[in-house]
Amino acid sequence: MRSPSDRRNERGHAGQTRRRKGEPVCEGMDTNSPDEPSAERTERPVAAAKAEEQAVLAGVGPEAPDDSGNIPMLDELAELARTAGARVVGRMWQRRAKPESSSYLGSGKLEELKAQCAESGANLVIADADLSPAQVRQMELALNMRVVDRSELIIDIFAQHARTRQAALQVELAQLQYLSPRLKRMWTHLSRITGTGGIGSRGPGEKQIEVDRRLIQKRIQILREELAEIESRRGRQASGRPGAFKVALVGYTNAGKSTLMRALTGADVLVADQLFATLDTRTRRWELGREVDVLLSDTVGFIEKLPHHLVASFHATLEEVRCADLLLHVVNGADPEAERRSRSVRTVLHQLGADFIPEVVVLNKIDVLQPVEAEILARRVEATHLVSAVSGTGLKELAEFVRLRAGAKLVVTRLRVPVTDGRTLAMLAARARIIEQAYEGEVCVITAALPAELRAHLDKYVRQTDA
Repeated sequence: MRSPSDRRNERGHAGQTRRRKGEPVCEGMDTNSPDEPSAERTERPVAAAKAEEQAVLAGVGPEAPDDSGNIPMLDELAELARTAGARVVGRMWQRRAKPESSSYLGSGKLEELKAQCAESGANLVIADADLSPAQVRQMELALNMRVVDRSELIIDIFAQHARTRQAALQVELAQLQYLSPRLKRMWTHLSRITGTGGIGSRGPGEKQIEVDRRLIQKRIQILREELAEIESRRGRQASGRPGAFKVALVGYTNAGKSTLMRALTGADVLVADQLFATLDTRTRRWELGREVDVLLSDTVGFIEKLPHHLVASFHATLEEVRCADLLLHVVNGADPEAERRSRSVRTVLHQLGADFIPEVVVLNKIDVLQPVEAEILARRVEATHLVSAVSGTGLKELAEFVRLRAGAKLVVTRLRVPVTDGRTLAMLAARARIIEQAYEGEVCVITAALPAELRAHLDKYVRQTDA
């Protein structure tokens, strides 16, 4: 007869196995009770913990490979795989109007893919689409190896780069939203939880998958509420800077936004040659003169075919974009697909409801282009500023443009501020351009050029002047 310690060890081992494979674990539940049917896991191949993942990329679409046999349609997926830590050892593309509904690739292409994986020594297949649970299962059965779709790959990168509480919550929400519809394929023990030990041991008659799904939905609701509070707090913070001109850096991921922010503000932000190096919005003051108060925000980069549920998960992070007075759309001049990807950025901005905000296109990395090439590309992407965040070319001109743009919102106003109100006087000294200042007893009479939003907050002093 097994001892209680033996049963605890078995339960702990079962729980660890489920966590390692990304499955939900119900606290306090005996996952391998002798009184209930065993929980059988579908035979999905799992890579060794420390084995290098060597991936073959697979895609479907109406486009055709180029004359040399290259498949540029999978370049972005290859960069995502590299960022996630996998080594790309092959590519497979099937030209067809739409994917096979049951297995993504046709049966013939699956056989070719299996042979290519065996020849290259691959242990992972990455699909350039969001696959249904049935498609993943059919591909894994046909290939006898793990299959990861585009969303799962992006979520894995997000999980690696999450550094703050907000980013961790957003990643967890995206993971659970991805996991919820796939529970049926992850577990085959659909027996109901019913008592077999007599009176008092009968359960609710639910299937285990129903319990798991209910736990996930409850956690999703908690995460959404917490992220909604973070989003609301960010909105209050953004609106709580009444005198500041807010500028947000947006653009395709790895376009050089963080490098540009460091060059413009001196901020110590992470700069890395990989996708999604920045997940959290960082805001720094941009010193452009006493007459203007400018805040510059660096945001998460966009990609093509960004899944909608990931956009929803990261709404709180992108709150600074929707509250900005000006968007600096950074385009990577070294990217051969710069024109197409700039259109993708505008598509995501439309999804976020930020396409009404004034936008200025900044062509970055012109130090790697010939002057004629830079001019041609600038016309194609409608860029009005050509800069290099590394060499500093064009940064002074960009700063002057933003300074004038911020100053254009200034309103000349005459104020009467009590000398005892040191906070307001200090704010005016820091954020306004003082034209004239005089003292009348206990009142300081100031004529200043200040932002319209700041003037609205000082309305009581303006009314005193009008009186």
